[in-house]
Amino acid sequence: MHDIKFFVENVEEVKINLGKRKFDTGIIDTVLKMNDRRKVLIQEVESSRAETKKLSKEVGMLKRDGKDASELMAKVGEIKQAMSEGDAELESTIKNMDGLLATIPNLIDSEVPSGADESDNIEVHSWGEIPQLDFEAKDHADLGESLGMLDFDCGAKITGARFVVYRGHLARLERALINFMLDYHTNDGYEEIIPPFIVNSESMYGTGQLPKFAEDAFKIDGRDWYLIPTAEVPVTNMKRGELFEMNELPLRYAAYTPCFRSEAGSHGKDTKGLIRLHQFNKVEMVNIVAPDKSEETHQAMVKRACTILEMLKLPYRSMLLCAGDIGFGARKCYDLEVWLPSQMKYREISSISNCGEFQARRASIRYRGEDKKPVFAHTLNGSGLAVGRTVVAIMENYQNSDGTITIPEVLRPYMGGLEQIG
Repeated sequence: MHDIKFFVENVEEVKINLGKRKFDTGIIDTVLKMNDRRKVLIQEVESSRAETKKLSKEVGMLKRDGKDASELMAKVGEIKQAMSEGDAELESTIKNMDGLLATIPNLIDSEVPSGADESDNIEVHSWGEIPQLDFEAKDHADLGESLGMLDFDCGAKITGARFVVYRGHLARLERALINFMLDYHTNDGYEEIIPPFIVNSESMYGTGQLPKFAEDAFKIDGRDWYLIPTAEVPVTNMKRGELFEMNELPLRYAAYTPCFRSEAGSHGKDTKGLIRLHQFNKVEMVNIVAPDKSEETHQAMVKRACTILEMLKLPYRSMLLCAGDIGFGARKCYDLEVWLPSQMKYREISSISNCGEFQARRASIRYRGEDKKPVFAHTLNGSGLAVGRTVVAIMENYQNSDGTITIPEVLRPYMGGLEQIG
């Protein structure tokens, strides 16, 4: 939820900022008109309440003196009726205004570049040598099927399209990556979390998935429950509705979860392979910090994800997302993209977002500042990493001409010493 007071005091700045996202700024005008009407209604209702109180005293005095109070009582009744209608309109106005505010994305940071889409993102860092294969690179899906370790037909039989069954050593590779990533984070001060994989609508609202992205979520029929699209939702909401002490900060969490997404709007995109499944595994980083530590924490989280890719010796690049490509809840975001030989291009493997106080306002995540007054914390989240896409990158970058896959050295202890999948 945005601060309506900030919108009122900085309306042109807000419009320019949101305009960079190609957001319909006419909604801002509508919200501000609703806010003006809200103020008028509050004043009218309070005035009517004061008038009712005053006249009721006069009615009491007339009755006490044995005089006729019917005319005055009738007037009180009219005022109360008008007040009741005013209360109803006020409640409706606030509800509609809050509903519109909930659809307005986060204001972007001044460092976010202008741009319409991903083609306008800016590369800020790259690492690693792009492998020069002396044979034609195979797609990971073909590699996995030829090994008998990625079974898309079985996944489709069990559930439907965009599901897969991992088998044998590729199943173990997925598990090895999860353990490797969790160990890396938890050995450096992150608290490991296993959250529920089902959340309620209040949690989805708190991190910004609702109401904007309802069609992308899997809702459980007949319940106020959703399958999580990312661990960001349950982990961030652990502090929802809390007012805690400043000495608890920073809060640094790492969580492995499966993630569930309907992929609405992605018809025809990445229909083959592991890139865009309805169910996939991810290790997520979530940080909750004081505002003055926000940017520093963001850069540290990006570095963590980069380090994992470097430990796996996977070539990648870091991209600062432009205004037209940044996510709904982010004020600033970096994507890490890993090289895929079969596609001869970089593909996203991690997205690390600084949400500022945007989620904290929606979820009421506050701490007591030095003056003991409540302060909205800043929330940050990022993949550390998307596990299935890391499997894709390893399969393609470590493939051999005979169809086998070499296991990165850092993962071999997690694979029982196995050096090659074949």
